[in-house]
Amino acid sequence: MSKSNPFDNNHFIGYISFVSPRFAKVHFPSSTLLNKTIFSGEEFNGGLVGNFVTIEAENAGFIGKISEIDLPEKERLALSERSFQNSDFHPVAKIEILLSFDYFDGGAKHTLNAFPNIGAKVFVCPSEFIQKYVMKFGKKNDKDVPYLKLGRLTSNLDTEVSVSQQAFFNRHCAIVGTTGGGKSWTISKIIENMVNNKSKVIVLDPTGEYSVLENNMKSVSIGKTAFFPYKYLTKEDLFFLIKPSEGIQKPKLLEAIRSLKASKLYNSMSDDKASHSRLTEFIEVETNLINKSNHSIKEYERYQLINFDKIESNNVDIDIKLLGKQIIKECIYPVNKDNVQKYGKANEKDANFCYGMISRINNLVSTKVYDSSFNFSNTLSNEEELTKIINDFISSENHDEFVLRIGFEDLGFEFQAREILANAIGRYLLKLARDGLFKKEPIVLVLDEAHQFLNKGVVDDFFQTNSLTAFDQIAKESRKYGLFLCISTQMPRDIPVGTLSQMGTFLVHRLINYNDKEAIRQACSSANSDILSYLPVLGEGEAILSGVDFSMPLSIKIDEPMVPPDSNTPLFSKK
Repeated sequence: MSKSNPFDNNHFIGYISFVSPRFAKVHFPSSTLLNKTIFSGEEFNGGLVGNFVTIEAENAGFIGKISEIDLPEKERLALSERSFQNSDFHPVAKIEILLSFDYFDGGAKHTLNAFPNIGAKVFVCPSEFIQKYVMKFGKKNDKDVPYLKLGRLTSNLDTEVSVSQQAFFNRHCAIVGTTGGGKSWTISKIIENMVNNKSKVIVLDPTGEYSVLENNMKSVSIGKTAFFPYKYLTKEDLFFLIKPSEGIQKPKLLEAIRSLKASKLYNSMSDDKASHSRLTEFIEVETNLINKSNHSIKEYERYQLINFDKIESNNVDIDIKLLGKQIIKECIYPVNKDNVQKYGKANEKDANFCYGMISRINNLVSTKVYDSSFNFSNTLSNEEELTKIINDFISSENHDEFVLRIGFEDLGFEFQAREILANAIGRYLLKLARDGLFKKEPIVLVLDEAHQFLNKGVVDDFFQTNSLTAFDQIAKESRKYGLFLCISTQMPRDIPVGTLSQMGTFLVHRLINYNDKEAIRQACSSANSDILSYLPVLGEGEAILSGVDFSMPLSIKIDEPMVPPDSNTPLFSKK
């Protein structure tokens, strides 16, 4: 008999005795069939519990997983050491039915249109048969697709688990588990596979543990060898940093940004200032500030209208050192009481409301952690611009680098710089995705320790919270643009429900906390109570793979990566 035959009588264990929409039960005619853990040269670990079985049906069959084995009540009462040795018992096993398959064309269905019949034969499933279906998970056609060689089935270490890379990332991916469960090894193994498949991946590394992965990798550290140029921040990003209040401060800040953009536009057109002559009377030549007081409202609004797209663009391409002074220039009355065609004089009341915000701006520009992250002082090399590094990495001409590691290990935790910076990077990548740069060559964005960056908000002086939503937006819309998100966290309960619900693939390592397990249960449709019961007892490196494009969940042991991450726990030593 072939090892790929799902109905080999040498693997027979019993008959179906009970069927429900949720599970079936198998009756063992003899307790000797419990010893079907070694046959045909294949070894199964830990007995039959957790092993896959096949159930015979007309022209088809079913694949299930044994979740528990029990004895009938009357045999339990008579159980003793002597009776167990001298008598034959008739155990009953509970089977979770995972999928149905057509034995002739090899097709598998996750939605069951039929159920096993009472009396149907049950067999231990051969490894090659399971492997054949695993290789088909997520494969939409006969085209060659890259595969991720993740590891082996925990129930049978001879069975390799290789899944379609497209299926694994197609609807985003979440890798979760408690500390020490093996998440970092899993990410390293995935990155290793993607390099072998010549696929590109960007890793946001908050701890620096992936800096040891040198193969085909470009590695930078924010605040040390790279910075995110503030001119690529959006207005919303700048609001997170400055934290203006809604009443007076935010409108004045917006007007100041518009004015500085207009000033920069005017100065950039040195050879064609005639076309910008409307703005000449507003420019203070010595300071490059815009002074509207007692000047024509109509002329300034007309200039803004002509250059609307550039002035109202969402980026903050201004000289931020002038921002505080320009805000004071915006504190004027809307009209001149003597001439309604002109702006009015300075409004000291509005200026007093803005001094607190101006102080925050000055502190922002002079604070070291922000300057090293965003180059507010304009003193860092252009070669260290993270946007340029990202653009060079994703370039179709770059055939040597497949991993871009963006490290946060040299960036402090003060002032929420990490969260705001990561959000800005996510927003920039989303913009590139919307511009169509990843359509031909998709990118996977790995967000390690995701609980540090997701479900975060910035609180202003008036205790109003503004949420950082870039990664939530990526999860909801970037798939169609070719930007796939892979998050890793030890606390899935801290991930926003909207983000977690967008994850199509879950690789779940050991989880103990009830709320963490509930978060996975609610987000992952196939994570039923039987599967969740395995989570607290999973060993190091063991995980349950489940997803939309996977016909059934798999318990796997992740293979050790060729270059493990630097995530070992320091050891105490006797001195």
